[in-house]
Amino acid sequence: MVKTLDLHGKRHHEVDRLVENFILLNKLPLTIITGNSDFMKARVMNKCKQFDFYCEQWDFGTIKVLEYADKK
Repeated sequence: MVKTLDLHGKRHHEVDRLVENFILLNKLPLTIITGNSDFMKARVMNKCKQFDFYCEQWDFGTIKVLEYADKK
């Protein structure tokens, strides 16, 4: 089963810590629900890049963390 982090209702200042812990402490693949917030989407994508994870935006409010970037 794919683990999911839902960022609905979370404050912008919480996003970096929540995403970092989620992607580093769980096995891939992962799903992160950002909603329509461009800020949330950008923060999630930046955090994935920071830790060399490959991720894709699947729809307007979902990002999938699929694998380590060096394995792609």
